[in-house]
Amino acid sequence: MNVSGIEKMSLVDYDGFVASTIFTAGCNFRCGFCHNSPLVLDCKNLPIIPEEEVLAYLNKRKGILDGLCISGGEPTLQPDLKNFCEKVKALGYKIKLDTNGTNPKLVKELWKEKLIDYFAMDIKNDPSSYAQIIGFDKYDTSKIVETVDFFLNNDVDYEFRTTLISDFHKEDNIRKIGLFIKGAKKYFLQKFKDSESCIKSHLCAVDEKTVLKFQNILREYIPNTYLRGYDL
Repeated sequence: MNVSGIEKMSLVDYDGFVASTIFTAGCNFRCGFCHNSPLVLDCKNLPIIPEEEVLAYLNKRKGILDGLCISGGEPTLQPDLKNFCEKVKALGYKIKLDTNGTNPKLVKELWKEKLIDYFAMDIKNDPSSYAQIIGFDKYDTSKIVETVDFFLNNDVDYEFRTTLISDFHKEDNIRKIGLFIKGAKKYFLQKFKDSESCIKSHLCAVDEKTVLKFQNILREYIPNTYLRGYDL
């Protein structure tokens, strides 16, 4: 596992649990709003935290921590992710996986083998509008669709979430997203916060009035649509 960052204790990364969060290096997207740009753009030059060091810390903190959140970058690019999860589960931890949904085969394996307790999948935009927001001219969303369908049609613990950017998320996009993930268990609209570590500069958050409108639209399709990061 190419782990290049760790937050040793968090109360917000895994709802309902005290967790540690690790960040894997490398991603197959180039989302302008990504706050972890070094993990995406400079992953080959980042220091690697040995897997043994992560496991030793988790073993030491048993009884204090409840779970581990695996984020990135994109964790499903790691060829030994499954093996690592087996070792974490052997310590008695719950595991949450953050993913962009581009590896449905591995997502299905991890769930069926009970190695992941909870998935958080980013929905970047409606399928017809994915390419620009992830930094490409064109993009085949078939694997994204496959992962979404797996979550919607199986007994999986998951959430979908979208970081809202005013340039990319308009009312038409929101309605298409609602149709795309209709019936989802939980969907979070997340407020974008600009920082120097973002891949692209000068992006803007969706304002409070607009996000409330978006939430009302989405509740027609996903009743459990919530806001995250908005002080409302």
